[in-house]
Amino acid sequence: MNIKEGARVLTIAESFKKDYKTSVLIGLVYRLDGIIDGIKIGYNTVGGKNSTENILKMIDSMEREDINYLLLSGAIISWFNIIDINELYWKTGIPVIIATYEESEGLIPYLIKYFRDWEDRVLTYLSLGGRMPVKLSTGYKIYIRSLGMDTSEAAKLIDKLTLHGRYPEPIRIAKMIANAVLNECILRGVKGLSDIR
Repeated sequence: MNIKEGARVLTIAESFKKDYKTSVLIGLVYRLDGIIDGIKIGYNTVGGKNSTENILKMIDSMEREDINYLLLSGAIISWFNIIDINELYWKTGIPVIIATYEESEGLIPYLIKYFRDWEDRVLTYLSLGGRMPVKLSTGYKIYIRSLGMDTSEAAKLIDKLTLHGRYPEPIRIAKMIANAVLNECILRGVKGLSDIR
């Protein structure tokens, strides 16, 4: 798979606070030549099980036929609301890459501790598969999972998108926007976020 300079990456990043019922999702379309080509705001349930459904709704509502890759800033978002990357790939047909930034011994003990429906969550978590460490040209190491493309190609794409530090540029931008939206909601006292949908 050749990575074209004008290829478009739809990046999903979030911002949440545990005492809020709803988190903010940002979908950012980013061209590999550095152009931002679209933004979508979505919402997710903190501690819920609907992240895959909500991301699919965001993708459908964008009505884009030109997305070449999906890039997720983590697959476990909004306080253990786990994204089913297999369903995401199966329903969109778009290669999926998940970027994470820290070593981890796994989350199964936390899923068992915090949730009565931990069995379903553990199955979804296990379906994510293992992570591959990637040494970036910036000198940092991150961890990726990929589906629908070779791991080596996913690593090459992530490295191309990372201009400095450890965060790929579209993730960095999408995360800043998500934080700004959530902070505005906090300033306005919109704790459930329901009245801004």
